[in-house]
Amino acid sequence: MSTRMTDLWVYSGSGWGSGTDITGYKVEAMDGSIGKIDRATYETDASYVVVDTGPWIFGKKVVLPAGVIDHIGARDETVYIHRTKDEIKNAPEFGDSRFDKAYREKLGTYYGPGGRGYRERSVR
Repeated sequence: MSTRMTDLWVYSGSGWGSGTDITGYKVEAMDGSIGKIDRATYETDASYVVVDTGPWIFGKKVVLPAGVIDHIGARDETVYIHRTKDEIKNAPEFGDSRFDKAYREKLGTYYGPGGRGYRERSVR
């Protein structure tokens, strides 16, 4: 099963429920911890999380489309991302004033099929 561009902004992993607030949850990439959820949106077909990477990449914040979330562990308050640390580190840079249509398209190109940060999701 591959993530289509339209699915990139839709959360489809396990552990999600109506009213789930993941702000403050730890974030684990496939190869280690990358930070904590600073902000999460729950918009239809436009959901994403902003991750504060802390000292990992010098306090940089990164945006991850909801479709890269593999699953949420409510017990351990951790969000598991189906990407590597390098894929996240090399994503288009985020600035709070920059989340506009052009930035969203840039992320879609990066994380979507054929992009450098693309990884096909395995079927669970």
